[in-house]
Amino acid sequence: MKQKYYVNDNAQPNGDHEVHVPTCHKFPEIYNRTYLGEFETCQEAIREAKNRHPKANGCIHCCTPCHTS
Repeated sequence: MKQKYYVNDNAQPNGDHEVHVPTCHKFPEIYNRTYLGEFETCQEAIREAKNRHPKANGCIHCCTPCHTS
């Protein structure tokens, strides 16, 4: 089932731009996020996010399989 994904346009202290789903408790405010689209996996969402932010990474809370740093 497809899920909606968003990227936080504000980088974390390490430079990562985290990818989130809307149900995440760390979901960024509307003025700090960009809608990426609907994807089957977080890996697909990360690939899309890297077009905007080369240092995109999955949120440890809602995209755990895609969290790498």
